[in-house]
Amino acid sequence: MDSVLIVTSTEKGRGFFSELLRSHAFETISMAASGGEARRNLLEYEYDLVIINAPLQDEFGHELALYTAQSTSAGIILVVKAELEDTVSQKVEDDGILVIPKPVSRTAFFQAIKLLNATRKRLLGLKDQNIKLQQKIEEIRLVDRAKCALIQYLGMTEDKAHHYIEKQAMDLRCPKYEIAKNILKTYEP
Repeated sequence: MDSVLIVTSTEKGRGFFSELLRSHAFETISMAASGGEARRNLLEYEYDLVIINAPLQDEFGHELALYTAQSTSAGIILVVKAELEDTVSQKVEDDGILVIPKPVSRTAFFQAIKLLNATRKRLLGLKDQNIKLQQKIEEIRLVDRAKCALIQYLGMTEDKAHHYIEKQAMDLRCPKYEIAKNILKTYEP
């Protein structure tokens, strides 16, 4: 993880979390004092990790954590008073937000960061895989539409239409979906 957004309303919190993160060679550390300021930062920049030290000036902090989880792929640590840990955790844990009690132990903090990093990498890998599968599905749909156009306008059978698209792709050395696009340009308005 390279970029971190620390959201805390206190100078003590800024100093504590900055020092902790700098000791472990985090490159980019940004600060926000309120939920509103943090939301503006999140719109402008993609962070790998967001640390929210509750309560904030303008909200408790779990609202910001939920917003961050829904709108970014950042790992999120929400730091709350020990007596609120269970209550807050129940509200946010389904969204993948880690809740850590105050006072923050260095060991627990860095274990949480390692866990978030591993989880985030896995999530991003699944996201990439999902995008590739969606593209493949779109390509298959495009080829199927082209087959239907060949069947409808040229009276081919499904096997002949399939063979025609494959042969064109092989002869022209291009993917089947490119052939399908050209067929659809010809036969669909």
